[in-house]
Amino acid sequence: MHKVLLIGGGKIGRMIASFLTASGDYRLTVADRHLAALAPFADRKLYRGIATQTLDATDPAALRAAIAGHDHVISAGPFTLTPAIAAAAAETGAHYFDLTEDVAATRAVKRIAETASTVLMPQCGLAPGFISIAAAAMAKRFDTLDDLHLRVGALPQFPSNALKYNLTWSTDGLINEYCNPCEAVVDGAFCEVAPLEGYERFALDGVEYEAFNTSGGLGTLHETLAGQVRNLNYRTIRYPGHLDVVKLLVNDLKLSDNRGVLKDVLETAIPMTLQDVVLVFVTASGHRDGVYLQESHLSKIFSNRINGEDWSAIQITTAAGICAVLDMVAGGKLPQRGFLRQEQVTLGDFLANRFGRHYAYSDNLALAA
Repeated sequence: MHKVLLIGGGKIGRMIASFLTASGDYRLTVADRHLAALAPFADRKLYRGIATQTLDATDPAALRAAIAGHDHVISAGPFTLTPAIAAAAAETGAHYFDLTEDVAATRAVKRIAETASTVLMPQCGLAPGFISIAAAAMAKRFDTLDDLHLRVGALPQFPSNALKYNLTWSTDGLINEYCNPCEAVVDGAFCEVAPLEGYERFALDGVEYEAFNTSGGLGTLHETLAGQVRNLNYRTIRYPGHLDVVKLLVNDLKLSDNRGVLKDVLETAIPMTLQDVVLVFVTASGHRDGVYLQESHLSKIFSNRINGEDWSAIQITTAAGICAVLDMVAGGKLPQRGFLRQEQVTLGDFLANRFGRHYAYSDNLALAA
């Protein structure tokens, strides 16, 4: 049985724990510095066999001691802890996985992986994560690739406020997306573009949406497709009107310079919801067999009841992403050392996985064939 240390017992951590323990193949320890985050795991009907421990992950010695004896480490905590946890995992000989969308943190993990004897695989959730796997599968369908557009949104099913949004995951991660530079490929050259720009509006299944640049969702795809794609970008999907309010907060009120206040505003004023939907939308255009073509595919994943609990769509998709790639590494289906990119995972293998199947739908299955 594989021993896993999960650092971070929050919203996504609980879903990860539910998936892994229900499988019966993993012995899980959940670590967090906050006792309140560990309290739900005392329910032995839902989380049978899970051990818990308090851990200050900013303490290098305590971190290494906690990791010792585990085969795999999952970081589901703040992105600021990513480099330290990755380094400790490499030092103690454990495979490492995280959910970060932070570009600087991912670059740090990549440097650590250069001398590691185990796997270091960041960005294992939804975006970055599954979106890169789906986009790479789409890219392979073309002889030459002009444009590859990645669009992802985690949205309330029943929007009822001016933002037309509810909090569904990390507020710190959301602020990072809205305030940090965004990576893209424009006319064949890698560049950084401004967040909250690149506005577009479109309809899917009769519902109107808007999309705009946000940071981190592209993952390492621009490196993998360097020299192969003319234009590559990632944008977040929201309901129309959301961007105007966000620009007021971030730009006009200059809360990008005071992210603590922005976090307080968002968490005080915007309620959480479990009734959400995740949209994954990829569009590519290029040549195949001498014909200029465009292809798109769309996935919608809704909140659901799994293993006796109600879960949001963002919890399901994020946890399914990281559990699937961990499962494939544990099963020897992926390389066993060094830095692993999401796009090294084939879509067919991902969707066939017991955790990855939560993304499965007919269009994806056709794309994976």
